[in-house]
Amino acid sequence: MKQKVLFLCTGNSCRSQMAEAWLKQLAGDRFEVYSAGIVAHGKNPRAIAVMQEAGVDISKQQSEKLDPLILKELDLLVTVCGHADEACPAIPVSCEKQHWPFDDPAKATGNEAQIMDEFRRVRDQIYDKMKVFAKA
Repeated sequence: MKQKVLFLCTGNSCRSQMAEAWLKQLAGDRFEVYSAGIVAHGKNPRAIAVMQEAGVDISKQQSEKLDPLILKELDLLVTVCGHADEACPAIPVSCEKQHWPFDDPAKATGNEAQIMDEFRRVRDQIYDKMKVFAKA
């Protein structure tokens, strides 16, 4: 039986979307993977673009608001930003909670090349974390 993992972020537009896609690619045979936000901001086009550069299509994933009912089914809830960690609802006893903070690339400043470099840096950071988690 697959372990159910949910990545939670503020808006479910960048980091949680990337984490969902990476874990599905690396260990989708062992994990049932979801992502959600405290609110749903829609998917960030830059996140879609940098994941596409890495050969991963997240364009069909949905930006969804956290459904409290799913919390009862989870094995692991991972918050990927401080706001989600602070605002997260009470976790059922049966669900483990971890916090894996990643910088928010949507807050990057500078010219387009610098902003995209920040998206790539965070994408690669998330990938590295998923590789370690998938091997555990």
